[in-house]
Amino acid sequence: MTTSLTNNIAGIVLPDTALVREVTEYIRDVEDDLLFHHSRRVFYFGALQGLRRGLQPDLELLYVGAMFHDIGLTEPYRSTSQLRFEVDGANAARDFLLRHGVEEAAAQKVWLGIALHTTPGIPEFLDPEIALVTAGVETDVLGIGRDDLTEQDLDAVTTVHPRPDFKNRILHAFTEGVRQRPGSTFGTVNADVLAHFDDTFVRGDFVDVILANGWPE
Repeated sequence: MTTSLTNNIAGIVLPDTALVREVTEYIRDVEDDLLFHHSRRVFYFGALQGLRRGLQPDLELLYVGAMFHDIGLTEPYRSTSQLRFEVDGANAARDFLLRHGVEEAAAQKVWLGIALHTTPGIPEFLDPEIALVTAGVETDVLGIGRDDLTEQDLDAVTTVHPRPDFKNRILHAFTEGVRQRPGSTFGTVNADVLAHFDDTFVRGDFVDVILANGWPE
């Protein structure tokens, strides 16, 4: 599928490189409109939050992290994998980068950015390419930091990458993405999703795990 998109949005200029183009084409082919446009918004919102925080990420790496961060919710991962969906996405992005000649250290930054994007309180202290994937996700999904961005910038991003009924649709995507691997949600925000939308889900309990383990005392 050929993808033609505006890459200068709200003053954020996405580098016009072979890697960026190949990532865009790949994700456009494997994700539906919901996840594709969400991922593009995550990049732009993350970059805008970076400007506000005085961070200077490698925009190519930030883009890869943003675009791959939810690929683990798609087929075939959601029906065959028992890993956390974040880890599936992190692995896919790292493999993609290594195949395209990106250095291991850079690929590892992207891996961490994706693997940690649903783990609040940690990414913000790491490299900008890691921190800003989470910042973009938090702005688009949770509304965290939304009021720190101007209405003009918010409108610029959502005009190119709209979010019709996004709250309900992304919750559905989360549910379907982890429904077949409920154990992977232990201790994560996705346990809340399954508890809300799947009547068969039994949440693991951290205290019960400690009290019922094999130590004799």
